Amino acid sequence: MLEKIESNEILDRLPAHLKQFIKPQDYSEYSAINQAVWRYVMRKNVDYLSKVAHKSYLEGLKQTGISIDHIPNMYGMNRILQEIGWAAVAVDGFIPPAAFMEFQAFNVLVIASDIRQIDHIEYTPAPDIIHEGAGHAPIIANPEYAEYLRRFGEIGCKAISNAKDYEMYEAIRHLSIIKEAEDTSIEEIKKAEDKVEYLQNNMGEPSEMAQIRNLHWWTVEYGLIGTVEEPKIYGAGLLSSIGESAWCMTDKVKKKPYSIEAAKQEFDITKPQPQLYVTPDFAHLSSVLEEFANTMALRRGGLEGIRKLINSKNIGSIELSTGLQISGNFTNVIEHGNDTVYFQTTGETALSYRNKELVGHGTHNHSEGFGSPIGKLIGINLAIEDMSPRDLKAYDIYEGEKISFEFAGGIKVQGTIITGTRNLQGKIILISLKDCTVTDNDAVLFQPEWGNYDMAVGKEIVSAFAGPADALSFNLITHKPSSTTIKSKKNSEKLELETLYESVRNIRDGENAKFSLQATFDLIKKYHSQDWLLAVEIYELVIDKDALLSQEIKDYLSQVKKNRTEVAHLIDGGIELIEDSLVTE
Repeated sequence: MLEKIESNEILDRLPAHLKQFIKPQDYSEYSAINQAVWRYVMRKNVDYLSKVAHKSYLEGLKQTGISIDHIPNMYGMNRILQEIGWAAVAVDGFIPPAAFMEFQAFNVLVIASDIRQIDHIEYTPAPDIIHEGAGHAPIIANPEYAEYLRRFGEIGCKAISNAKDYEMYEAIRHLSIIKEAEDTSIEEIKKAEDKVEYLQNNMGEPSEMAQIRNLHWWTVEYGLIGTVEEPKIYGAGLLSSIGESAWCMTDKVKKKPYSIEAAKQEFDITKPQPQLYVTPDFAHLSSVLEEFANTMALRRGGLEGIRKLINSKNIGSIELSTGLQISGNFTNVIEHGNDTVYFQTTGETALSYRNKELVGHGTHNHSEGFGSPIGKLIGINLAIEDMSPRDLKAYDIYEGEKISFEFAGGIKVQGTIITGTRNLQGKIILISLKDCTVTDNDAVLFQPEWGNYDMAVGKEIVSAFAGPADALSFNLITHKPSSTTIKSKKNSEKLELETLYESVRNIRDGENAKFSLQATFDLIKKYHSQDWLLAVEIYELVIDKDALLSQEIKDYLSQVKKNRTEVAHLIDGGIELIEDSLVTE
């Protein structure tokens, strides 16, 4: 899919399972109305955010080449982002959280390339280029924050989901799409909102992914920095929302010191947030992230980790104390004294070491699953992995010998050793046997007619995480979203309005225009009396050049405010911005 995208060395490193989410940015799809929406939001934001945003925001706008007047082109953004070690790709709306975070781990900013409709100019529940390009991109120019973002992605993509997380992702994606789309019925939106609310109330114990997604929301998306009494904005959701960036600074929004407790605080993506978290500095974000990572199966492993993988019903991996990694769908665990003594996968499974698949142990070798005991042998203090060649000889653990291993909990392995696989330190990580029987007391777990048996070697599970150890072991290019973003409809009235916006844009850029400013304004009054933004744009161009027309426009906008009270504050904000800038020139 990257053939239509100007790539660079950062994008070239992306694995195929991430590239499946990328779509080319068709810049020609942005209408003059889209450009005007971008320009209005950016002018309002920069004016206001210069007072309340973290200093990295305005500095980052310059460093990342984000223009106030033009929707950013991905080609240009990538050339500039590459200078700070990052890249950007366009996607279609929300993508699965694990994929989003993995992009971050590769220093790639994911940008939903659609742009909000004019009726949602203050806030949209759907990710768009204003949110991503004008919100996320500027802040990553701060090296300390950029490293936090990268590290968050690295840890976050290993977080284990539960079976309901993906259902929630699809429900939120669908809701965000139909709320942003034109002409969606109230009934359809209500139905989608009810489904999200139902899932939120019936998720059960929050998974690792749900909790780390909360941390992402309260920092990367809706974070404040400084003190609770005098915070500054750095979260992209606030930086890209005219309404919420102002709302969040009022006393109506509770401010809390940021801590690991934020992992338990759920959020509603479709509404303004009732509380926000304030970090004293960017270094504190990384400290909380590491604190949370210490609670994850990624670092804790053990019986709890494998239980999480079973509950996830997705491909996951465990790593044993020898470094052997087993990846697949974990379906069963036998425990003894709160320890794992046997684990089982079902279906395609791969064995790896240091995230590289072991030769002869891919999914075609283990197509029907993999099971193995782990731990120490009964009656022997020394674990197999810790045995020297002399110890192995003493316990008859070498090629050609018939063995009978008994593990804790009644797991027995009997067979003839074919060979052993060792890690870089020379420790045995895998023992292959023939004529092998594996039993759990009276239950048969493996029998000779099934073929040769590979027994994992390890005292314990030191890590458990989502996804395969080696991404190349599995076919991960399978993502098919249940819904796609809905493009704005273009009837004859809309097309005519776009032509008028195009004329004003051309005049501003010093290019030939189909209509003069006066003719454009006359046509707005006659045929497009619901529109307000184009009149504001014309007012900006004539305020110091044509007193009669500028007054006529102000009178017209006053009438629009009476007819459309919901946009009155937007009109006032646009006029105020224009008049204030005239005074300061």
